[in-house]
Amino acid sequence: MAQIIKRLEAHVANQIAAGEVVQRPASIVKELMENAVDAGATDISLHIKEGGKLMIQLLDNGQGMSEADALLCFERHATSKLSSAQDLFNISTKGFRGEALASIAAIAQLVMKTKTADSELGTEVHMAGGTISKHSEVVCAQGTSFTINNLFYNIPARRNFLKSKQIEQRHITDEFHRLALVHPDIAFSFYADESPLFILKPATFSQRIVQIFGKKIQDKLVPVSEETPHMNIKGFILKPELAKKTKGTQFFFVNNRFIKSSSLHFAVVNAFEGLIPKGVHPGYFIQITLPAAQIDINIHPTKTEIKFEDEHTLFAILRSAIKHALGQYQIAPVLDFDRDPSLDQTYGDTKGSSQAPQIAVDASFNPFETDPSPSSKSNAYHSHKKPSPSWEALYSGTAASHSDLIEGSAQEGISISYENDWEQSALFAEAAGLETQTNCFQLHKKYIVTPTKSGVLVIHQSRAHQRVSVSYTHL
Repeated sequence: MAQIIKRLEAHVANQIAAGEVVQRPASIVKELMENAVDAGATDISLHIKEGGKLMIQLLDNGQGMSEADALLCFERHATSKLSSAQDLFNISTKGFRGEALASIAAIAQLVMKTKTADSELGTEVHMAGGTISKHSEVVCAQGTSFTINNLFYNIPARRNFLKSKQIEQRHITDEFHRLALVHPDIAFSFYADESPLFILKPATFSQRIVQIFGKKIQDKLVPVSEETPHMNIKGFILKPELAKKTKGTQFFFVNNRFIKSSSLHFAVVNAFEGLIPKGVHPGYFIQITLPAAQIDINIHPTKTEIKFEDEHTLFAILRSAIKHALGQYQIAPVLDFDRDPSLDQTYGDTKGSSQAPQIAVDASFNPFETDPSPSSKSNAYHSHKKPSPSWEALYSGTAASHSDLIEGSAQEGISISYENDWEQSALFAEAAGLETQTNCFQLHKKYIVTPTKSGVLVIHQSRAHQRVSVSYTHL
């Protein structure tokens, strides 16, 4: 039988492998920017044309490469970041596979210039279809620059699947945001068709968020911080009013690497429960630091999906940290009532001097007259308004024997009985001169809860006292 299994040629294998690493222009931007960060760059500049389909150029001021390294870096699985399999469990760099440059060179026309600090001249390499067409010495600044032209020029089918200029540019912008956010100490610039889109100076994490998303977000950032012996969580969440139906401000960074995690996203959404309607997504910028041995990032070529050794604990701590931040900054839901805005001030802080009570006196009223005239009775009724007896009762029945019955929602067994006998209700008992018992409770030493015929009445006792005091003042 004839041999049917054949070894693929190198350029064919490279094109197949490039399909996993390079899906669109944004994939190239991600790989090149991550390499620049790993090289210690403090200034990274990105230029694109036609959404990256025509040209992508990245310049950095990192450590650069020697001539030998410049030629070797385009070989598949050639990397400076790993030396043994054990290093996979302690990765601190962005890249480590050594596949990016080989994949990019296989499906585009590439020019690289690089120079180290101790070299007088740099190295220039030209590649097309994975083959070096030219290399020579060149005068250039320290660092590395890549210029990628005509993406997928040798794979027309792949090029036809690229989207419009606007869509591809949006994907590139997303990758730019992800790396610029997690490295606020690095200066970034982004130009599209020679027009500047972002010029980011070194800043703090919160300042970098404002640089990218605008000043409108500055007052909406709520800090989150939680530190344990096994992990460190810090960052910011956006106030509930900025939650949106579409995603766009959701960022998780694990060990300075952007990741996507539906589980961690659900932890954040769960912490916002009761604050945002269903179907909307809260905004967040969360940095998580874990020991490298507790995560596995070698499960997908894009390295945006990782596995956690103890995801359940991370879920619980993250949710708790966000709930604590919401409560600390008084964003968590609280009992609220429709009220007069003037009651937001204490009685002693109200403007103007208090007026003495004005009580009208009916001069014709005779207390010894057994059958006063109808007009006198009417005047006496209106002149002597009977103050509401209910406000003092608000503070009765709140002894320890009642207050210890309610201590949060965890208590059970508390039931409210209704008066079945209409004649024995409090409304008619008072008229009949019968003794009535106020069945009310004090909750958290702040609210008074009492049953009514239609349900339960919750009273804010401090505001009720203020309202009664103001009412008596203006009688």
